[in-house]
Amino acid sequence: MEMTVELFDSIINTSQDCVFWKDNERRFLGVNQAFLDFYGFESADVLIGKTDEDMGWHSDPEPFKHDELLVLSGRSTYKVQGKCFIRGEERDIIASKRPLYEGDKIVGLVGSFVDITDVLRRKNGTDSSQVVYTRERLRKFNFFDRIIDEISLDEILDPLTGVLSRAYAMKFVRALIADKTPFTFTILDLDNFKFINDSYGHSAGDTVLKTVTMELAEAADTFGLVGRFGGDELLLIDLKNTDRESKIDFFEKLYMNSSALRIKVRFDNGSSLITGTAGCATFPNDSDNFTDLFGIIDKMLYLGKSRGRNCYTIYDESEHKNVEISKIVKQGVFTAMHRLRLDTENAVGFENKMKTVMPLLADILQVCDMYYVLENGRMKAVNDTSFNEDAGDISNLMTEDIFSENTLERVEKDSPVFYDTLLKNGFESAMVVRIRKSDTVYGYLICAVERSHRIWQENECAILYYLAGLLAE
Repeated sequence: MEMTVELFDSIINTSQDCVFWKDNERRFLGVNQAFLDFYGFESADVLIGKTDEDMGWHSDPEPFKHDELLVLSGRSTYKVQGKCFIRGEERDIIASKRPLYEGDKIVGLVGSFVDITDVLRRKNGTDSSQVVYTRERLRKFNFFDRIIDEISLDEILDPLTGVLSRAYAMKFVRALIADKTPFTFTILDLDNFKFINDSYGHSAGDTVLKTVTMELAEAADTFGLVGRFGGDELLLIDLKNTDRESKIDFFEKLYMNSSALRIKVRFDNGSSLITGTAGCATFPNDSDNFTDLFGIIDKMLYLGKSRGRNCYTIYDESEHKNVEISKIVKQGVFTAMHRLRLDTENAVGFENKMKTVMPLLADILQVCDMYYVLENGRMKAVNDTSFNEDAGDISNLMTEDIFSENTLERVEKDSPVFYDTLLKNGFESAMVVRIRKSDTVYGYLICAVERSHRIWQENECAILYYLAGLLAE
């Protein structure tokens, strides 16, 4: 049989190992489907022409670079162990590489790797996994019913959480598309998960992941399956809720009346409120192919993050078709600060300065209006001149320059007058920053929103703090 391009593609893309090939400058020329699924890429375009260092996959890239330079000098490497990052999680891999020849000349290299993280955890006794999906539970879905007796359950499931592994979640989605079965596809990103790992340790992070995936699987029992995409990103494949009304109903229950989100999870050394940001789209209503569908979901996830997280975004073509991720992702914080300085320098007076910077603040903070309190203790709005409320005890709340809370519990306790004003106007989350120069406090900037459990991000706090400093000059 003659080796054609089509035959080569068929062989390389049915391999379960992640295969890649590079030029003699160590730049990617191509990868197989298993590689794309492993990293969650829609296509190889994101890495063609780039090196491992460009992609930022390794905490220590030098050993990988050293191996590849050896291969390009004519040697081969076999089953070399290393580590790489996959969507924020460091995993253990074993890689093998060989030189690519054109005649007698080495023109590049070809390599493959497999993930051995789970094997090592079991071997070292550090595997604290749970099992969510049994063979019987998976057999209810046609794709798994066809393969469940031929494949180890360990291969299908993520070892920590017990839900579908990334590879088999993707295989399930592709099978549904091939069978033309309607479904809703969701990515759920746990909010501020890195903070939990950094503050309480990775065992606390594992507890969060296991708790949320278990409860999410229960919420979708009988009509959907949950998978782990990598790190703190989870997947939900829902075969029931495919029209807009049922999707809204499902997510409202998930966010308001479930044990999966907006819950407090306790660890050995503390506890944390767990929230998540979700983006979803439906096949075939929103897209009839995997690449576009996944791209839409990713876009909806970014959109939710830009709105303050702890929310869900359902794709609506009329509203979201022309939204670009490059416009969703916030500009750099230092660029925003530079614009704030220029805008405040070109305006005279506190109110004029606030009106000038309001469009930029609205874009960064995703709010329609901003509020402030000056010496008289009255809370006023930038855009609504009729807004004039009592916040005379706001200073009781401010033991530091920045206060942010995703509920109003501390506001109610420390500043009941300010709390009553917020409650009266429908606000459920607030961020407050002192306008201060040296020891003199001139007033307060307030970002208040109607949504409870708004997750205030570091860049948002930094922007408002910087503006307060400019206004105090």
